[in-house]
Amino acid sequence: MKVRRLAMALIASLALLAQAEILRVGFGTHKPPYVFESERRGLEYEIIEQAAQRAGFQISPYFAPMERLHRMQQVHQLDAIATTNEQSRLPVYYSKPYIEYHNYAVALAARHLPIRQVADLGRYSVSAFQRARDLLGPDFQAMAANNPQYREEAQQVVRNRLLLSGRVDVVVGDRRIIEYFNREIGQQVDISQPLSWYELFPPTPYQVGFRTAEQRDRFDVGLETLRRSGDYAAIERKYADY
Repeated sequence: MKVRRLAMALIASLALLAQAEILRVGFGTHKPPYVFESERRGLEYEIIEQAAQRAGFQISPYFAPMERLHRMQQVHQLDAIATTNEQSRLPVYYSKPYIEYHNYAVALAARHLPIRQVADLGRYSVSAFQRARDLLGPDFQAMAANNPQYREEAQQVVRNRLLLSGRVDVVVGDRRIIEYFNREIGQQVDISQPLSWYELFPPTPYQVGFRTAEQRDRFDVGLETLRRSGDYAAIERKYADY
């Protein structure tokens, strides 16, 4: 009986999957632990995937730098784009926040940079992730607009190399991403150098931007179902050690 019930459950799951509507979702490029691009997994990826499944969608992921994803979204080549929020000013329908990133300004400790507020970054060369100028608030946007030494990187690991090789003064990004990539580039730069972490930003809540309101509404229901089931917390625990 137990085998029969498992078989019936599997058949039912496959039937639902076959009926699921395909949702083309754009994700940023490789940024562990949130997105392991080649493995199609990660904290952020799995939250979106499972919330979408509960809403009757099957995601078809597309991985690219954020600037390209924004252009694709605007010409309807994607149904949804991840890791965005209303400050991006995309003409889309925004979901409820599904995750938070914790961004820092980071410099080599040996530099002893006197950074106390976002405006102080304007005195230095700064490398951030794509669209940071829109996502990190008006003070950061003003700094980026007026700092000729400000740049954004399509590949997030590049920021680690720039910082640890002394080619930029400050990088801006999520602490977990920066610390993960430091472990990957130990043969390229000296990762033993102490870092100073400047907590200039509140947690950044991210939303999914959808092409239609109907898609957004369904996803929000799926996200709430995921949270209430305890599976959201289970995904968080899975990546807690990264």
